[in-house]
Amino acid sequence: MTLIDGKKVSADVRAELKTETAAFETQYGKKVGLAVVLVGEDPASQVYVRNKIRGCEEAGIRSFAHYLPATASQSEVEELVSALAADDNVHGILVQLPLPRHLDEEKILACIPTAKDVDGFSAENIGRLAMHEEGTVACTPSGVMELLKRYEIDPRGKKAVVVGRSNIVGRPMALLLLNADATVTVCHSRTADLKAECAQADILVAAIGKPKFITADMVKNGAVVVDVGINRVDGKLVGDVDFEEVSKKASYITPVPGGVGPMTIAMLLKNAVACAKRAVR
Repeated sequence: MTLIDGKKVSADVRAELKTETAAFETQYGKKVGLAVVLVGEDPASQVYVRNKIRGCEEAGIRSFAHYLPATASQSEVEELVSALAADDNVHGILVQLPLPRHLDEEKILACIPTAKDVDGFSAENIGRLAMHEEGTVACTPSGVMELLKRYEIDPRGKKAVVVGRSNIVGRPMALLLLNADATVTVCHSRTADLKAECAQADILVAAIGKPKFITADMVKNGAVVVDVGINRVDGKLVGDVDFEEVSKKASYITPVPGGVGPMTIAMLLKNAVACAKRAVR
């Protein structure tokens, strides 16, 4: 069994991005710019934003951090995002979710132009992914693909099973694997025989949000197992996979923490650089 080290791959990606951002600044006289908008004081969101700003600094990206109180109105948030959309120094915009409950998340995200949608959540970017065209892809599933690439795991011709169908992970994950020539099955809460479906997978991606849901009897011998889940149980982080037992059967497996998690911010930064490069074509 080989442990897939997301921390190492993330560090490699950031180091490569630092070279790219330096070259961009030399050629165009400005830094790649990423704006992050945080509304409210949610502790987890504050940690995520700090990590993203720190990641920008490490990769040579200029960060524009905007903090609004939880009482901010819909118009105030929309006006800020629209101003960032019009700013040529900002190549990517990220609105940290979740937003306070009184705000209309969909309308606020719609203020982000597709060209600056570093999260890859817009209907246009998802449509481009479905059409196998160039666009920005959601960070977590693109991070999974980067891990497979770095460990020379080729999905071509493989049976891939994605457990979970969220717009943020499951659906784009399935499309990325399909675009990489895997034969893809998406499983969810209504799947008739989940165990049988998972047991056929050469590549199994768990993104269902249930701690230790994927057990050893659901995994094929020699399968590549990618655990996207992050669950807190008794003060500890665990994934959607029963790591201790499943690792005995897998050929490759991602740990939690230290697997897919570190890749999410790395791919966010990579998306920001890609948006900047497309903006100057």
